[in-house]
Amino acid sequence: MVESFRDLRVYKRAFRAAQTIFQNSEAWPEEERYALTDQIRRSSRSVFANVAEAWRKRRYPKHFVSKLSDADAEAAETRAWLDAALGHGYIDQPSYEDLDLEYDRISGSLVKMMTSPDRWCGPAETVQEDGPSYQAASLPHTPRPTDVPTR
Repeated sequence: MVESFRDLRVYKRAFRAAQTIFQNSEAWPEEERYALTDQIRRSSRSVFANVAEAWRKRRYPKHFVSKLSDADAEAAETRAWLDAALGHGYIDQPSYEDLDLEYDRISGSLVKMMTSPDRWCGPAETVQEDGPSYQAASLPHTPRPTDVPTR
């Protein structure tokens, strides 16, 4: 059941990937602390943070898509920093490949959500996610401008 952004698979994946990056980057050289290490940690955390913000803005499809687009851009930035980490020898090839593939999957999920915002936006009881069926918690109905009768 999708009751909050924490229930979204894409949020969970992005959160786990950011944790993995944090753990991998703990052993990186001190001189990279305020450059590569800080940048990759920030961008990886921004992915799941933007998903959370998008969830809260799902009443407004354009805002929802905009925040998902921000999350996708941060995922791409994270992949670029992963390239740098591999190039400098700070991360081994298998770890790089696992993380790069994970961010590719995260981006794919985000693009899918952006392509079909109607599946995610609107009343909570209409939220759907591919795969196992979920039932979103019912929230009180808030009238939209189209719901309010005109005089």
